[in-house]
Amino acid sequence: MKREDDFEKRRKHLANLSDDELYNKFWELADEIVKPMVEIGKTNTTPSIERSILLRMGFSSLEAQPIVDSVMKMGLMGKGCGNVVWRLSENKKISIREAGLLVGENKEEQLIKKLF
Repeated sequence: MKREDDFEKRRKHLANLSDDELYNKFWELADEIVKPMVEIGKTNTTPSIERSILLRMGFSSLEAQPIVDSVMKMGLMGKGCGNVVWRLSENKKISIREAGLLVGENKEEQLIKKLF
């Protein structure tokens, strides 16, 4: 079965646009497509994504899992585990590593909740 060539019909609404207008139209449509994905990314995460982020922050996989579990237990998963670790680090003036280990050991829970 051969597909009907309907290119000319489908491009009528674009035929009179200049190259600049086509360029702008492309990026307008691209933004429209990507916007919902960006919003979902801001509000949704998974434990595997959070572990991956913690690995990139320098934690081992054995250290990352308790951090993720602790953040989930606190109900702060939507804030991001790396963000939780970073904020604790900034607040207590300690290293990211020290803060992450504290989070993983379920320490400073009250302070962490206050930070959010």
